[in-house]
Formats: sequence, structure tokens, C-alpha cells
Amino acid sequence: MSEQGLTSLDDVEYADTRIYLTKLFDQQLSRKSVARKISCMRSFYKFLLREKMVEDNPFSLVSIPKLEKRLPDFFYEEELSQLFNACETETAIGKRNKALLELLYATGIRVGECCKIQLKDIDLSSSTVLIHGKRKKDRYVPFGSFAQDAIEDYIKNGRPDLLKNKDDHGHLFLNFRGGPLTDRGIREILNKLIEKSALTGKIHPHKLRHSFATHMMSNGADMRTVQELMGHAFLSSTQVYTHVTKEHLRKIYMSHHPRA
Repeated sequence: MSEQGLTSLDDVEYADTRIYLTKLFDQQLSRKSVARKISCMRSFYKFLLREKMVEDNPFSLVSIPKLEKRLPDFFYEEELSQLFNACETETAIGKRNKALLELLYATGIRVGECCKIQLKDIDLSSSTVLIHGKRKKDRYVPFGSFAQDAIEDYIKNGRPDLLKNKDDHGHLFLNFRGGPLTDRGIREILNKLIEKSALTGKIHPHKLRHSFATHMMSNGADMRTVQELMGHAFLSSTQVYTHVTKEHLRKIYMSHHPRA
């Protein structure tokens, strides 16, 4: 303020806010940092205006810089093959892990939704599962033959061993004590499988969800269908995957075209 010859908060005008914005960018701050500072100033002047300490809010017309959207991280199909191959299926735990991994990728469901699945929600005759989603919105999601085989094997040959004669509350996926598998439990399972598969980096459960959407759209699925399958309330949540597939295509082009 003093550099611009301003002596009080009420002296600040819109032109001064533009100068302030330019100086922030001159400091090579990130868009996120600039947006945060502008937001703070806007809120500060709202308070001053409410307390009648200034006559207007000069920051009300300042546009906050748009933040660059971080593209969802996803597995390539070869990486998924490594991950699936890391599942041994000789034990009850291994059968559960294989069924869990196959279902997460086959359906693109959220981990929280996966934890809620009951045996009665799985219809093996039609290869569909009833998902109890956010905002109490239920949806049916189909799954393919790989998930079908893994789930059938787990229900028949793995789940009874995990239950260990305890009361059956009907959850599809159980932990080693026979209780329902939790979000945290699924994260730990996936991290162990990543280590075993020799893939680099940490896995977050949403990475399988992102992979489902990215691969569906890369192979020609329409956006509305993917939106419905994923349980997105807004199409804008699904549109981000179009950017992922375009970026993926661009990288392939730049790597392989002789005049790229």
C-alpha cells in the first residue's frame, strides 16, 4: 500500500488490486498461492465492509486465477496385469484379495462402496452388483468374467474359511478375523500387492477407479455411461477422464511419431 501512495484501507481501488496481482505473479508464486492471497484479501475487505470501516470491496471484481486441474493417476494395462498376477489364490486371503482387486477394477466403485457390499447385493446369474452410493443413491453395476470367476471362487472356497464359524453379518469381503473389511484394510491389502508385484510407487484405492474410467473411455465408452457406472452426480466429474485419454494419446504420439 505504501509503495502505491495509499494511506488507508479505504483508499484502495480496483486499479490498485490489479497492481497487487501483478506483483504477486512477479514474485513467481504459484497460481494456488496467488489465489489464496486474493481470496484472503477479498474476505478481509468483506469484513471491513460489514464493520463499515470501508465503503466498498475493491477485491470483489478481481478474478482468482484458475488452478490447473491435476489429472487422475491411473494404471496402464500391463501394470494391472502385474498387479493381478501378484495375487496368489491358494489361500482364503489370496482368494479374497483377487476377488477384491478384480471387482474394484471391473466396476470402478469407490472403496467405501466396496466395504458396504453384502452377499445379497451380488447377483452372479446376471454378473451385476447393487452399489449403495453417496447421497443414498443406489445403482447396479455390471462386471465381467474375470471378476465373476474370482468372486465365485472366493465365496465358495475362501469366505467360509475367513468366517471361522462366527456370526455372518452378510458382508461380502471379510478380514482375517471374520469381520467386515474396512477402508484402511483395503488400502493395506493394495499396498502389499504393489510391493509383491514389483511396481513402483504407492497405490491409492482410487487409482483403480481412475483406471476403470480411463480405460473405458480410451476404448470408446460414452461419457454418460461412464458417469452412470461411477455414480457421478455431475458430468463434469467424468469429463476429467477425457483429458487423461487425450494426454495419454499425445505422449504416445510424441514418443513414436518420427516428426513429433
